[in-house]
Amino acid sequence: MEPRQGSVIPGNLWDIPVPYELSANLSMNRRGVILRAFEQFRLKSCIDFKPRAAEEFYISVESHKGCWSSIGRSSPGGQTLSIGDDCGRKAIVEHQFLHALGFSHQHTRYDRDDHVTINYGNIMTGYESYLNKSSENVSVTQGTPYDYYSVMHFDKNAFSKGGPTIITKSPEFQEVIGQLMEMSEYDVIELNKLYKCNSSVSFLAHCSFDDESLCQMSVCSAADYGWQRVNSVKGISVTDHTYLGREQNGSSLFMHFSTEGRNQGDAARLESKTLTPTRACKVQCLQFYYYHSGNESDQLNIWIREYQNEADSTGTLRLMDQITETPGNYWKLHHVPLNANKSFQVVFEGRKGAGNSSGGFSLDDINVSETECPFTWQIRDVKKEMNSGVAFFQSPLYYSSDGYRFYAELGVDGNGLSMFVFLVSGANDEQLQWPCPWRQITVQILDQNPHIQKRMSFEQSITTDPNVTRYGGRSYWGNPRNIGNPTIIDGEVVSVGGYAYFLLLTKEDLTRREFIKGGDIIFLLTMQDISGLLQNDALPCPKATVKNFPISPDSSSHNSTDLNNYSNNYSNNYSNNYTNNYTNNYTINYTNNYTNNYTNNYTNSYTNSYTNNYTNSYTNSYTNNYTNNYTNNYTNNYTNNYTNSYTNSYTNNYTNNYTNNYTNSYTNSYTNNYTNNYTNNYTYTNYSNNYIN
Repeated sequence: MEPRQGSVIPGNLWDIPVPYELSANLSMNRRGVILRAFEQFRLKSCIDFKPRAAEEFYISVESHKGCWSSIGRSSPGGQTLSIGDDCGRKAIVEHQFLHALGFSHQHTRYDRDDHVTINYGNIMTGYESYLNKSSENVSVTQGTPYDYYSVMHFDKNAFSKGGPTIITKSPEFQEVIGQLMEMSEYDVIELNKLYKCNSSVSFLAHCSFDDESLCQMSVCSAADYGWQRVNSVKGISVTDHTYLGREQNGSSLFMHFSTEGRNQGDAARLESKTLTPTRACKVQCLQFYYYHSGNESDQLNIWIREYQNEADSTGTLRLMDQITETPGNYWKLHHVPLNANKSFQVVFEGRKGAGNSSGGFSLDDINVSETECPFTWQIRDVKKEMNSGVAFFQSPLYYSSDGYRFYAELGVDGNGLSMFVFLVSGANDEQLQWPCPWRQITVQILDQNPHIQKRMSFEQSITTDPNVTRYGGRSYWGNPRNIGNPTIIDGEVVSVGGYAYFLLLTKEDLTRREFIKGGDIIFLLTMQDISGLLQNDALPCPKATVKNFPISPDSSSHNSTDLNNYSNNYSNNYSNNYTNNYTNNYTINYTNNYTNNYTNNYTNSYTNSYTNNYTNSYTNSYTNNYTNNYTNNYTNNYTNNYTNSYTNSYTNNYTNNYTNNYTNSYTNSYTNNYTNNYTNNYTYTNYSNNYIN
């Protein structure tokens, strides 16, 4: 990690985006890792990179001995930055590009003697200058404190000929310095100050609900059963995820939608502020934690409301994901791929399902970025398993975006973690290219810091090379059906082929960040096609693998409908149309049809014989029975529970009383006319039209 000496001054800063070229002598895996490092710069800062067109100043990324770079923009032409054979890690790439962007080493700061001691007696001859202190007028710190976690800090044995060369004055940081995870929070703060960044390239939103503003999110539901900002839930052992495992404080809050004591179909919405994607690739990733403590039929629906232009005030809703599962009663990380082309909102809809519930859905630590979503493998209570000694874990089966199937095995042995990622036979094997060409497999141990821009996750990548062969000349990354061995995974017999092996962190490393939270460890897995880097210095836009929900408008999820229109149209159109149409049409049609039909069919038939009896008998019987039963049963039951009670109560009482006191001729006439007019004029048809639109 040796820098070319020099200091950064305003003239040494790069124009953004920074032009670059990838040399032909870089391996494919290192090319992919470089692009992954670029994504971290985009996520955490305004620094962007682009393949060089005809710019005079650009960075020529090459493979030479070691990893090194000049400090700042130093010269026209291709300014060399080396990513050598042992430098293919995201943190090392970030380190070298931070040099190129103007950073010196952390341990050479003018104030470093207050924080570390340099043991010159242990430094190899000729390398002393790399640990010399810079003067105050050369060090560029942007007012940030000394940072043991900086990716620009050397480790304790840098250039050692025996024994540590850097000793931290705070002993707890002796094993922290020289971390190979990624840029620290203060690295990012310093970078953003140096380049006067007011926003980042790909970050869109974060919310942990720690203040009353709710991050400009809005709650759209009735106050008595909608989303509530709480620090606990009665009867449920859920607490805030943001500070999980740490001492809770007054701001340890999250959102909760209770399904306890609610009616099936009761729903509430939580809507984000409007977000506007700016990158050319219209791919986003929604990441959040949820805690499901309700009934397995309860739903958490995730929509996006996309606006076509500024004049579009309602937007178009699309259902992107739906969570309906057996309650887990723990915080679970979830990713939802999005593909918004225009400004949009994220809408979380909690919905009560069938059956009893004593809990509901809780939400916390939401992040939205313009990046691809990874696969999530969350291992429960891993700390307990690791403390027991040797442990083994097997992931679910996954399909990459282009159809290759794989799974992972995690091993804990002694003090270290290691992982195998295997290619597995799948449904698409006949349509895929074999040997599997240039797919970069990345394993990331997630730092579960609630804010995505403050994370320091650890990751490694390995890329499939179709030219690698096994003993006997068979391709190492060939079709598992042809070269693999059968085994059973998730109850399915599959063939397991070639694998990538990753040596990960130690148990002690896991304690230095939030790698284990609530007892759980989370791995993010990706298998990305980087074959485009054979001819180009960038990759084409990925495609968001979004789910398709073919749900009819009258489904409980209400896909293809605008939830605002649903609420407004239901309230306004259903209530108004039903009341108006029912009252007007029923009254008018009932009166007219009853009068006409009764007069024509009934009166004419029984004028002489029935009038007297009817007047005396019907008036008393009908008035008392019909009015009382109609008023009590029909009105009350209709109002409170129209669907269930109207049919049973009204039909039974009306039919019994009406049939007994009227005649078959009236029933036939009334039924035909009532049914035709009621069906045609009942507002369900209008309601459906309004609902769909």
